[in-house]
Amino acid sequence: MAISVWEQSTYFAPKDLVIVGCGFVGLWTAYEAKQKNPKLNITILERGVIPSGASTRNAGFSCFGSVSELMYDVQLMGEAAMLETVKMRYDGLQRIQKVFKSKEIDYNQWGGYELFEGKKTVKDKKGKAPKSNKGASNETSELYDISKLENDIAYLNKILAPALKTPKKNGKYLPIYTNASKEIKNFGFQGIEALAFNQMEGQLNSAKLVLALQKAVQAKGVQILFSTEVKKFKPHKKGVTITTNLDAPLETKQFLICTNGFAKQLMPNLDVVPARGQVFITEPIKNLKFKGCFHFDEGYYYFRNLGNRLLLGGARNADFKNENTYSLDTSDTIQKVLEQFMMERILPKGSKKPKIELRWSGTMGMGKIKKPIIEQLQPNVYCAVRMSGMGVAIAPIVAQRALKLMKV
Repeated sequence: MAISVWEQSTYFAPKDLVIVGCGFVGLWTAYEAKQKNPKLNITILERGVIPSGASTRNAGFSCFGSVSELMYDVQLMGEAAMLETVKMRYDGLQRIQKVFKSKEIDYNQWGGYELFEGKKTVKDKKGKAPKSNKGASNETSELYDISKLENDIAYLNKILAPALKTPKKNGKYLPIYTNASKEIKNFGFQGIEALAFNQMEGQLNSAKLVLALQKAVQAKGVQILFSTEVKKFKPHKKGVTITTNLDAPLETKQFLICTNGFAKQLMPNLDVVPARGQVFITEPIKNLKFKGCFHFDEGYYYFRNLGNRLLLGGARNADFKNENTYSLDTSDTIQKVLEQFMMERILPKGSKKPKIELRWSGTMGMGKIKKPIIEQLQPNVYCAVRMSGMGVAIAPIVAQRALKLMKV
């Protein structure tokens, strides 16, 4: 289809900034760029009819971080890097709540719990305990030692509260994490020996946040072209020429790749591995005993309520190799592990198995370490990818850092 002279002078006219990916990072970058310079001519390219990576296909967590997850991150990256990533999450969540009203995106900061089971572990269909693997590395960790829980909580509160400047009471920072093991019976969990509570965790409707961002950037004059796939790009002295599935090339002064788990498809040398996150939601459950967000096994299992339904996801460490995929299908292996975890740990003993109403998956971007890649790749070409499952929280801060790097 040849373009018209009118389209050539509008939709396909030269841009100041072209962003690939209409998920959280791409949208926040466009939003923050327009906040800094309303005159910028910005276009976002999205190959799907809607963003279809992880932004609208996750479990709706605000992703602050659980005790065992952060303690693992200290081992993997060091204390300073762990603090940096948590501060990005905290600052990002503050930014989200400043820009959007809670009702607009169904944001509820009810807090989050982490479950610890002690010596026993949920097994996969082969009878083997799933090992914990982080990112694309071969790192593994043993079952969390709950005898360390009090010390780990004290350690995290001591270093995180001052770094985040969380609220104070009587001159002292309020604890972020507390031991909540006494609440286990109230929730009806099975085989769980300890609980840790995190007051910063929250839940939201991630698709409503994407839609709110879309409306906000379009109101500022940002153009979004859906069903537009980038095939190749060529940097030159004045900018970048972009070839898509459409007949007309695009010219831009700066080009930013925000495709997260799909980044290798445009830049094969990046340390980004696709990681499928599978989720399901049940029919309404009578007298559902919990409300809030819950994590297990360093965050590899996660569940929450959606009204009186159970939303459960994760378990990719039960079949880690096959979950490093671009496929958005769900697999019987992971779905069965999730169902087993639901019946053996979450729901009270003797509960009737609820009907699963919907199953889906999303594609996250992982790597050897849990830090985003915000870099210049070529002249006038940049990337902001590898959100490591934290995109909801860190996207606003990643966007700000990308713009600073591009000097926008």
